[in-house]
Amino acid sequence: MPKILIIDDEKVIRSTLKEILEYENYDIHEAQDGAEGLKMIESQDFDLVLCDIKMPKMDGLEVLDKVSQMDKQPQFIMISAHGSIESAVEATKKGAFDFIPKPPDLNRLLLTVRNALEKKDLVTETKVLKKKLSKKLDMVGESEAINQVKDTIEKVATTDARVLITGPNGTGKELVAHWLHQKSNRNSSPFIAVNCAAIPSELIESELFGHEKGAFTSANKQRQGKFEQANGGTIFLDEIGDMSLSAQAKVLRALQEHKITRVGGDKDIKVDVRVLAATNKDLKKEIEENNFREDLYHRLSVILIQVPALKDRKEDIPLLVDRFLGDIAKEYGTAKKDIEEKAVKKLMEYPWTGNIRELRNVVERLVILGSQTITLEEIKKYADY
Repeated sequence: MPKILIIDDEKVIRSTLKEILEYENYDIHEAQDGAEGLKMIESQDFDLVLCDIKMPKMDGLEVLDKVSQMDKQPQFIMISAHGSIESAVEATKKGAFDFIPKPPDLNRLLLTVRNALEKKDLVTETKVLKKKLSKKLDMVGESEAINQVKDTIEKVATTDARVLITGPNGTGKELVAHWLHQKSNRNSSPFIAVNCAAIPSELIESELFGHEKGAFTSANKQRQGKFEQANGGTIFLDEIGDMSLSAQAKVLRALQEHKITRVGGDKDIKVDVRVLAATNKDLKKEIEENNFREDLYHRLSVILIQVPALKDRKEDIPLLVDRFLGDIAKEYGTAKKDIEEKAVKKLMEYPWTGNIRELRNVVERLVILGSQTITLEEIKKYADY
């Protein structure tokens, strides 16, 4: 049952609102002024607060301002007989869900309460999902090589500097990009990943920049590209070394002018995106072979992050194996399996040419085929080496 606090210095208003909302099966609590209401919010968890603006001791906007600085943040609906456009604007700037004048219209009040509670549920769900995603994307390891990557992320994440992430396949370059976004000031905006190697060269420009209706045979409607979808957030151009030269030219323009043009269009569209890129190729060699633009390389590589191969951070393998055993058990809904210490040591001897991706696949195979405690013999039997 949603828990709602009514803060109003007029008893008749509190009683009326309480009667209406209790009839709708809400758990209603009352406070006769802002100071009392703030104490109740500090000591209890409320889903929603209906708060008058003009009150003795502490007005509603001051209550809203103080609550916005707390960890717990219920939704606020401001109510006042002294309503004005200025009050409504100020209330929404401070984080209020809506502003309702007195006497409130019953239908509008109930609809606004339902919408505010739905938003509260969405905000809570989003926080839970972000926490799960953060754990899933955690960068596991304590080796010097991976700690250098973590340190660089901490230093550059809060800037808008473009980052070029290099390293062999399977090392976790996209994971680095996710962390750069999650720790940035853009983390509440979209993170759009584009695998440049997976898109045919004739479609890459449409994928990145969108197209207008009729731009080509199958373009039967207008379509936004990835740059527009990422506006305000981050775009991650994975395997950028596989991008065509014509698409590279358009990406360069987007970086230089913060504008894109849809395929088949002539209108400039402003975009505000942070660009992260990754490749497993030697781009300097690609430049020498005229496969990659040197000016684009310099635009992308303001910061360079080299993600180490697993063979260069073998001391992290025990931590990675333990994480994968836990993750796979959750995915399969089974108990987490153990692994013998000598079995882990054997895994540390392998070259892991497929890096972390390969290690994860091997651990999953061992979970499926191995016993409850994975043995050295099972490592020799089921691992590829």
